[in-house]
Amino acid sequence: MSGHNALDKLIGALARAGVDGASGAVIMTSRLSVELVQKTAKLGSGALIGISAPTALAIDMAARASMTLVALARGEDFDIFTGQDRIITGDKADAA
Repeated sequence: MSGHNALDKLIGALARAGVDGASGAVIMTSRLSVELVQKTAKLGSGALIGISAPTALAIDMAARASMTLVALARGEDFDIFTGQDRIITGDKADAA
């Protein structure tokens, strides 16, 4: 199943269950494309996380949508491309 289809299924399942998309983050295994950022923004989620690198257009769209975009997430390692102020890391995370 493609990332687009998986996200469409998630959006439909959340709608049927009456769950607000803003209550969580979207986590994907596929490459983070501009279309996935757009769908995540339409869902109302403020964060998109993936294990693969985002496209340049996805980074730009996420920034314009004020969305946190995290990619290359593997184990405890990840890169924050947009919305760095919404992620607590290091000593700050341990104190929270």
